[in-house]
Amino acid sequence: MKYAFYPGCVSRGGCPELYPSAVKVSAKLGIELEEMKDVACTGAGVLPQDISDPINARTFAKAEQLGLPIMTICSTCQGVFAQANYRLKNDSEYREKINREYLAEEGLEYKGTTEVKHLLWVLFEDYGIDKLKTMIRRPLKGLRVSPFYGCFLRRPPEAITPTKELSRRKNYLDELIGILGAELTDISGKGKCCGFPILAANEENSLAMAGKHTGEAKEKGADCMVTPCPLCHLNLDGNQPRAEAQKGEKIGLPILHLPQFVGLALGFDPEEMNLKRHIVSTRAVETKVEMLA
Repeated sequence: MKYAFYPGCVSRGGCPELYPSAVKVSAKLGIELEEMKDVACTGAGVLPQDISDPINARTFAKAEQLGLPIMTICSTCQGVFAQANYRLKNDSEYREKINREYLAEEGLEYKGTTEVKHLLWVLFEDYGIDKLKTMIRRPLKGLRVSPFYGCFLRRPPEAITPTKELSRRKNYLDELIGILGAELTDISGKGKCCGFPILAANEENSLAMAGKHTGEAKEKGADCMVTPCPLCHLNLDGNQPRAEAQKGEKIGLPILHLPQFVGLALGFDPEEMNLKRHIVSTRAVETKVEMLA
């Protein structure tokens, strides 16, 4: 199994613990990664379509040259990629216009064949859950985990779930929690926005959203939350202390990246998964994991 690896900017910037964790987990599972280095940011849903689509078409063309599907570790990257790729694959005139006006000068052409998958989807659809189960060295029994998809990984329907068969993607994270031996602690806002996109424009509401999601998980008894999106992690972990101050109550809920969560079940130590780099202390999670060793 080999992928053109698109780590995204946050995994080496705001959340530098994510990149090495993802690389270690992939290597452990035998997933070969060819990192894409000569490519740009997806636009993160902030850049207008007429700017971001040509940028992403270039990335798709680069992967097409490699003959590899793209693997992401960021829900936001996945969501933006999926929407752009849907437009480019389904509108040949639009694709050719972008090829002609933006890619031809560099000798590139996107033919519309690149597939993009988040690591979460790769585990279920390519690697296979039965195979993953054989790799588990430390079932996370007794660890109560809330899933947080964020808003991007489940949309838009035509791009994210193009067939009825793939509608399961909307529940992969819930399923994975049980597969790794942990206990699912469900919350109502798991598919909603974390608040990060509006942080600069409306800080009060952004922090309120972070406080609501983490507070609900904590109230329901979760030991931690796991997210496949580093932008969600930035708000739910990085801004949790500010959300607590605004809310007027302590939350203290550790937020794990998806690769870290998988890595713990594969037998990696918390230190190897860089848990100590988080803003909210992960000590309670580390203690439970150490007891399972």
